[in-house]
Amino acid sequence: MQLNYFGALRLIMGFLPKMIENKRGHIINISSIGVLSNAPRFSAYVASKSALDSFSACAASEFLDKGVDFTTINMPLVRTPMIAPTKMYENVPTLSPEEAADLVVEAIVYKPVRIATRLGVFGAVSHAVAPRITQILLNTAFNMFPDSPAAAGQKEGTTQLSAEQMAFAQLTQGIHW
Repeated sequence: MQLNYFGALRLIMGFLPKMIENKRGHIINISSIGVLSNAPRFSAYVASKSALDSFSACAASEFLDKGVDFTTINMPLVRTPMIAPTKMYENVPTLSPEEAADLVVEAIVYKPVRIATRLGVFGAVSHAVAPRITQILLNTAFNMFPDSPAAAGQKEGTTQLSAEQMAFAQLTQGIHW
């Protein structure tokens, strides 16, 4: 919460007065695909990103007539040093940092309200239309991928994914299991 919500909020609140004074500005929040898909195993992380998403959705309406735009990017998993300790991620599809940067450029140029992958949008719709079935599917996925040794504070060796895990990771590209 300190970094993903309060830190971002402090920055936004610091810039807003000048944006309002200038009658223009653009806030771009980097959120997570997990907010749309409600991916298990990352509930605390997703909650911190959800808080920022909710703030942005409300603030966008409050500041629309002041010339301040808000864009939320529900970023899928990106191959960065942050995910390197989780060796399983070496075998699953991720965005490159350049592809992630392209999403930010899209936000800057076009100023959409939200940028999300089709899978993220599908996850949000699935939760809205069939929440219990979606929970059952996510529980199955949760049990398919055990906690990583890194999550348990242990040294991680190589992780080999089964054919089923690889196929599922391909179908759910960008979601961190």
